[in-house]
Amino acid sequence: MHSKIIKYVLYDILRNKIVIAYTLFLFAVSLSLFQLEDNPSKAVLSLLNIILIVVPLVSVVFSTIHFYNSYEFIELLVAQPLPRNKILLSEYGGLAIAFSLAFYVGVGLPILFFSPNSTGFMLLLAGVILSLVFVSLAFLAAVITRDKAKGIGMALMVWFYFALLYDGLVLFILFAFRDYPLEKTTIALACLNPVDLGRILILLKMDVSALMGYTGAVYQQVLGNQGGILGATGIMLLWVVMPLGIAVSVFAKKDL
Repeated sequence: MHSKIIKYVLYDILRNKIVIAYTLFLFAVSLSLFQLEDNPSKAVLSLLNIILIVVPLVSVVFSTIHFYNSYEFIELLVAQPLPRNKILLSEYGGLAIAFSLAFYVGVGLPILFFSPNSTGFMLLLAGVILSLVFVSLAFLAAVITRDKAKGIGMALMVWFYFALLYDGLVLFILFAFRDYPLEKTTIALACLNPVDLGRILILLKMDVSALMGYTGAVYQQVLGNQGGILGATGIMLLWVVMPLGIAVSVFAKKDL
């Protein structure tokens, strides 16, 4: 039954015009950037800036809306002799697979053709994990409140905070305490934002950390080796698991 729910949700999402448009948008942008740039690395860097904004935004907003639109279907499943955690995880699984496929088709195909190297594959990995992270955050926002407008507003605030506001706060902290040793603090602050972690991992793979100044040297020292990259990837995966785990816990006790 668990796999049947995932297949149903996945089939429903893959037919959605917004998901199809999202896939085509990513494909068109990726293809255009690789054709406009003579150097594939420059195209990957330009693509990175777009992915870090668009992928989290579409993932979190669409997932939140989809959850609310599927509420009657979820209530029907809850009325059946099915564990609530499996119902929510099945919904999540369908969305996660759909967004991963959309990203792999939209960005993965151009990268495999124009930039099939470690940087390109790191971009694909970071993009997929970010999709999963923001679907998890969307589920958490939707489970916490029954009000659709409030849930979508919370999801948008989460995206705004991680994608735009967080960097400004970090810069303020680093500037305010610039006279103190902040190497460990800099790494800790980066770990608190999955978008920043994805950006750092890709920039380190591109070997342009020198352009990031002092913080780039710190990231290169701590995360530049294989162990650092695996550790940062593991922290990004924690950002997938933790919000989803909280959402499952809340949903299990929630009065629908």
